[in-house]
Amino acid sequence: MAKTAPDLVVPDLTGRLAVVTGASDGVGLGIATRLAAAGAEVVLPVRNRRKGEAALATIRGRHPAAEVSLRDLDLSSLGSVAEAAGRLVEEGRPIHLLVNNAGVMTPPARQTTKDGFELQFGTNHLGHFALTAQLLPLLRAGGARIVSQVSVAADQHTINWDDLQWERKYLGNQAYSQSKIAVGLFGLELERRSRDGGWGVTSNLSHPGVAPTNLLAARPEVGRAGVTVRGRFIRALSARGLLFGTVETAALPALCAATSPSAEGGRLYGPSGFRHFSGPPAEQKLYSRLRSTEDARRLWRISEELTGVRFPDVRTGEKAHQDR
Repeated sequence: MAKTAPDLVVPDLTGRLAVVTGASDGVGLGIATRLAAAGAEVVLPVRNRRKGEAALATIRGRHPAAEVSLRDLDLSSLGSVAEAAGRLVEEGRPIHLLVNNAGVMTPPARQTTKDGFELQFGTNHLGHFALTAQLLPLLRAGGARIVSQVSVAADQHTINWDDLQWERKYLGNQAYSQSKIAVGLFGLELERRSRDGGWGVTSNLSHPGVAPTNLLAARPEVGRAGVTVRGRFIRALSARGLLFGTVETAALPALCAATSPSAEGGRLYGPSGFRHFSGPPAEQKLYSRLRSTEDARRLWRISEELTGVRFPDVRTGEKAHQDR
């Protein structure tokens, strides 16, 4: 057993292949590093090759025997998602762990993906939806556990069904909440469909609590020139060990959801401290916004229509395919 942090022990993952999105820095890099330390071979699909190479150097610097590699992936482009998934499918290796961790948070002004979707909804949810669907043959071959990273924001606001792309009025925080509610509804519906269709994969959710990650840092690519006020506040308290977690502790819930023998499909794992901002990872009560199976099915249908990527029909067992 490889100990990854005082509050979590990760089992030996030798012989396992893990894919972690958003692993070029922050929480994702922490997740990937700990999986590699436990013996997993880890694939980092990254948008920025320079940051990806730096992440590889960090992991190998800490664990010289680590098996880690990069693939190109821009979740804000369905074409890039299809190319990345296609390459992995061509390689043909079963995937045992998939952590859908990457995300973008609260651009000051509305932005869109390369396919015209609101950036947060398109990247955080639709990109991961399409990636998971197209990797499904490899995930099924590996009997994979799939972890979708939500947020405490998924316990706020709602799905803006009448304007999913926020074209009428853009509200950054509400759009971010919607994207994370969508991620959660998808992860739970994936578990139900796997059970009903005999897909052999397990899907659950995690959230990192609140920590000073790069989501609130300066992000010129999304129009944010400096660290947000909220980011500075979180960073200051985290540095003093008050209320909020650290980047290292924020990785633990996803690690727990991905690797713990006791973690189950259809469950949510997050920090167990005050208001679930920090603390050791533990199972938590599902947020109210994630409990509607009707909403989950509705979102699934819409997501297939928007992405042109379809999962197999649980009634017929047909394979996943891409319309566009």
